[in-house]
Amino acid sequence: MSVSTEPPETAASTVATTEPATRRAGEETTTSNRATVQLVFVGLGALVVALSQSLLVPVLSTLPADLHTSASNVSWLLTSTLLVAAISVPIMGRLGDMFGKRRMLLVSLAALTLGSLLTAVTDNIALLIAGRAIQGMAAAAIPLGISLLMTTMPKERVASSVALVSAMLGVGGALGLPLAGLVAEHFSFHALFWITSFAGLVALVGIRLMVPEAPGRSGGRVDIVGAVLMGSALLTLLLPLTQSAAWGWSDPRVWWLLGASAVLFVVFGWSQTRIREPLVDLRALRRRPIVLTNIASVLFGFALFASFLGTASFIEAPAASGYGFGASLMTGGLALLPSGIAMIIFSPIAARLIGSWGAPQTLALGAVIVALGWFMRIVWTASLTEVIIGTTVVGIGTGIGYAAIPSLINEHSPRSEIAAANGLNALFRSLGSSLASALGGSILAANTVILGAFAVPSLTAYRQLFALCAGAALLAAVVVLFIRRSPEAAAAA
Repeated sequence: MSVSTEPPETAASTVATTEPATRRAGEETTTSNRATVQLVFVGLGALVVALSQSLLVPVLSTLPADLHTSASNVSWLLTSTLLVAAISVPIMGRLGDMFGKRRMLLVSLAALTLGSLLTAVTDNIALLIAGRAIQGMAAAAIPLGISLLMTTMPKERVASSVALVSAMLGVGGALGLPLAGLVAEHFSFHALFWITSFAGLVALVGIRLMVPEAPGRSGGRVDIVGAVLMGSALLTLLLPLTQSAAWGWSDPRVWWLLGASAVLFVVFGWSQTRIREPLVDLRALRRRPIVLTNIASVLFGFALFASFLGTASFIEAPAASGYGFGASLMTGGLALLPSGIAMIIFSPIAARLIGSWGAPQTLALGAVIVALGWFMRIVWTASLTEVIIGTTVVGIGTGIGYAAIPSLINEHSPRSEIAAANGLNALFRSLGSSLASALGGSILAANTVILGAFAVPSLTAYRQLFALCAGAALLAAVVVLFIRRSPEAAAAA
């Protein structure tokens, strides 16, 4: 039998050294696991919010007959959500700075759950629009989630976590369409909202139990007058864009409302510079990187939401239209699935590019790829495979771009204003989506071909929409090239 010759002092020293190292390793593993759980629930909340915004797109054409109402009324099931989202995002961002980001994130998810429940149990168009408007309040969950993760995640995981949650806006939209198509072929559209109400509740409970509150409060109050002015300005902007196909661009109502919108935006901007605690801190817009990033966000938001409008309906159109494939709702939705998968894959890749190249260059790359995808959609129309390839390229660029946008905002904002800055950025993205919903729908409705008793958008109309999206993406690429990397980010690279 062998006998240890190691002195007792040495053995004791080895044990004493090993135990703290083992304990540190265990603590690091626990911290990593806890951070992963937090990311899962915050990411789920962002995903469900994005899903709720696009779920109705594949079934919009069937709803007028199902609900015994006009197509114009049905269009407000999308527009009401986007309108309330644009109004509520800066309000919830401000409240997040005042009362806690986690608390307002929970309020956002509660609104999503309640709005989904209302739309799940009624066929009344007014109540459906009300339910969809309540769901719009949940749009703040994405910027609030990003701001929360900025302060609660381990430093080495912040960039990848923010990139993933930001990409959920595109991923949720791309996954929502095939899910909606699958459900709509076998069940009523109400089933879609039972799904989002359940998923929203799961995310709410998970965040309540597993995600800590971010430190720090700014105090202050909410600018109610500013909220009313901004809501009125957005309403008078979106209403004529939504109704332009029915009214015609020569209708005086269109131009009176657009003029009123311009005046209201000017008054809103003036009011925000005259009070101590504005709803939207326009001082952030004095920083050139923030201004340019928000302009790019409008253009990206437009190009992304137009992808939802211009893909499923394109594929589902009858072959007699000269371009469509007569596909089912499910097939039309599934065509966007590769795009959603591409966003998931490329968002962490974008996080690495941001670290090595910088966020401005990464965002410009994403915008160029989006434009390339739209040019492919203009030219490639002969087969379903070509359409899917073009849409997937758009998804790749969107995943990269949406990962870079919050990095730029956070890079150029003081820590105390991160939630408000992300909320303002989400407002611009929502504005882009709202413009895509209103203007894109108007373009497709203005140029149609008659097939029997029905009118469907012409191939020319789709190409006009695709060209507009490509131009928006290229303009975004040009805009962000004027943004310089912050000294802190350059030093950390």
